[in-house]
Amino acid sequence: MANSAMKGYSLLILLIAATIVSAKKSGDVTELQIGVKHKPASCEIQAHKGDRIKVHYRGKLTDGTVFDSSFERGDPIEFELGSGQVIKGWDQGLLGMCVGEKRKLKIPAKMGYGEQGSPPTIPGGATLIFDTELVAVNGKGTGAEEIANSEL
Repeated sequence: MANSAMKGYSLLILLIAATIVSAKKSGDVTELQIGVKHKPASCEIQAHKGDRIKVHYRGKLTDGTVFDSSFERGDPIEFELGSGQVIKGWDQGLLGMCVGEKRKLKIPAKMGYGEQGSPPTIPGGATLIFDTELVAVNGKGTGAEEIANSEL
C-alpha cells in the first residue's frame, strides 16, 4: 500500500514539473513583466496617470509573430494613460516612463485580451510582448518630435 501511494506522489510531482516546464517553454507569463531596455540620461518628462501620451510599439506573440507595429507605420498611438483606453498591461506598464525610454512589456492574458483574444490576430489566452518607446507626454517630447509636429 505504501509503495502504491509513493508511486502516486511520484507521478503527481512529475506532472507538476512537466506543467512548469511547458509553461516556461511557451513564454507565457502570469504577471506583468516590465523590462527597461533604454533610459535617457536625463528624465525631465515622465508619464503619469491622466497624461496624454504618444507611444511607438511593436506587439508580438510568444512565438515571435508580430501582430501590430506603429514603428512600421511611422505613427505612434496617442491615448490617456490609466483611463482604460488601452489594455491594462499598457496602463500599468507605461507608468513612470520617461520620454525617450524604451521598455519591453510581457503582458499576461488577464491584462491583455483575456480568454477571448482579439481574432483573427490574437488567440484567446495569449501572452503579449510589446517593445515600446515613449515619444511624448502632453505634447512634450524629444526635440525631433517637437520639430516634426511644428512643421505640420
